[in-house]
Amino acid sequence: MPKVTLSVIKADVGGFVGHSSVHPELLETVREHLTKEGTFLTDFYVTHVGDDIELIMTHEKGVDNEEVHKLAWDAFVAATDVAKKLKLYGAGQDLLSDAFSGNIKGMGPGVAEMEFEERRSEPVIVFMADKTEPGAWNFPLFKMFADPFNTPGLVIDPSMHKGFDFEVHDLIDNKKVTFHCPEEMYDMLVFIGAPGRYCVRAVFSRTTGEIAASSSTQRLNLMAGRYVGKDDPVCVVRCQSGLPAVGEALEPFARPHLVAGWMRGSHHGPLMPCSMTQCNPTRFDGPPRVVALGFQISSGKLIGPQDFFADPSYDNARMIANHLSDYLRSLGPFEPHRLGLEDLEYTTMPDVMKRLSGRLLPID
Repeated sequence: MPKVTLSVIKADVGGFVGHSSVHPELLETVREHLTKEGTFLTDFYVTHVGDDIELIMTHEKGVDNEEVHKLAWDAFVAATDVAKKLKLYGAGQDLLSDAFSGNIKGMGPGVAEMEFEERRSEPVIVFMADKTEPGAWNFPLFKMFADPFNTPGLVIDPSMHKGFDFEVHDLIDNKKVTFHCPEEMYDMLVFIGAPGRYCVRAVFSRTTGEIAASSSTQRLNLMAGRYVGKDDPVCVVRCQSGLPAVGEALEPFARPHLVAGWMRGSHHGPLMPCSMTQCNPTRFDGPPRVVALGFQISSGKLIGPQDFFADPSYDNARMIANHLSDYLRSLGPFEPHRLGLEDLEYTTMPDVMKRLSGRLLPID
């Protein structure tokens, strides 16, 4: 049986209303495009989280395939035309070029892909976030694949006991390093504890060498040289049979962690797990949201999805996120609610410094 490639590609091409959601006409335009042009796809599923359109596709062409990436690009361009017609906010904001150049990476949309041989049972979870950055996955991926308090399989499952390799990317210097866990866990935490710069790009089983997780690491502001929107990353995690159980992969989101993003991409806030019916952030354009859709992959077909965070057992996580939001909002423009000056993306700091340049004097 040929290997299956799972490609998750997302883009914000226009919000409805403001940054809160996606107009149904855009989703229908994308579905029609994939149905008409994507005959090489084995299967696909189109959805949205907040104002981001999410394309979940299976095929046999491998990762970084030009034909697959162009299909996604053209679908987003078609949706952008509709967004402009409807005068939606930020129409086409994630498309940083006027023409496709062979690979969608570096052009604005976020991409998480993996290629693998289907196991006897192949459950996967597609995590999709809004109003945050790629580093938001660092904490949950660490919990899933390196923390035995979260994932008891690391202790009691012989096929997981050797641990996992983490491929970590430096988004500033464009470098990568692989950490072998558990023995290099402390070294790795020095890096991934700074999620604004270092991101977990992929995780691999040390028992089989197979890929276990893949995330998008695109940073829009670094590619564009200006603020054009938050990155709103995606992440794919394979589960069971030598990998974390579905419940182990979901458990890190039961207690919200703080991420960068939220309003104007310039604030810290809790990552709230929510169902598809709750994925339209409105309070202060947030707080940041994460949706988890589960699929069984069978001969390349996407069987599902199951909306995991629709479970009432995450009600307490949402309550905690709301309490954290109340507290952080009370701080207004003061850190740590507002990001540090070095991380602000919608900032007047350069203009203020220029105006004050003649008034800044040495301290005696």
